[in-house]
Amino acid sequence: LSLERFAAECEAAGMRISASKSEAMVFSRKRVECLLWVRGGVLPQVKEFNYLRILFTNGGRREREIDMQIGAVSAVKRALCRSVVVKRELSQKAKLSIYRSIYIPTLIFGHELWVMTERTKSRIQAAKLDGVRSSVIQEGLRVEPLLLHVERNQLRWLGHLVRMPPGRLPGEVFWARPTGRRPQGRPRTHWRNYVSRLTWKRLGIPPEELEQMAGERE
Repeated sequence: LSLERFAAECEAAGMRISASKSEAMVFSRKRVECLLWVRGGVLPQVKEFNYLRILFTNGGRREREIDMQIGAVSAVKRALCRSVVVKRELSQKAKLSIYRSIYIPTLIFGHELWVMTERTKSRIQAAKLDGVRSSVIQEGLRVEPLLLHVERNQLRWLGHLVRMPPGRLPGEVFWARPTGRRPQGRPRTHWRNYVSRLTWKRLGIPPEELEQMAGERE
């Protein structure tokens, strides 16, 4: 496939495609070759790429992204423990502020679209700071349980999606139903199915009533 027409339109708008910085990726569980030509050259085809700290993989899985988040927060934890958290003169309020403003956002960046399987939940819980793992300590310090925080934000994002007017891309993707044969093997849990069950579990709203209930907030 040639992207020359697209490149020409970009140049007409004052933009230019950098072939040396561009890559191609096909979302498919099977290996699919897709040759994209730009300026006489073929863009390299990759299996994954990172965009704004969100990892996209050709198989559509999020495990590698979560691994990256846990790795990043582990590095933050080591740095904070060596230089900040160990200081006795630092108040508990200041430490909690660091926990809420630095540690948690680093750990769960992009979590609104995660499918929280039992394995993912246990890994996220294990990555929390040692000092706030205990539910008793959390209650005493008024720290919201991390998984509850994640679920609350996922439900908030779901509300945005179902209230989006027609034509908005995120909403169109959410309501779309792919056609064709499903690959063999155990079916994956899609985010829409996961968050629909979460809505029923937390709010008691059946999936078929989501759009109506969200519309009542407008």
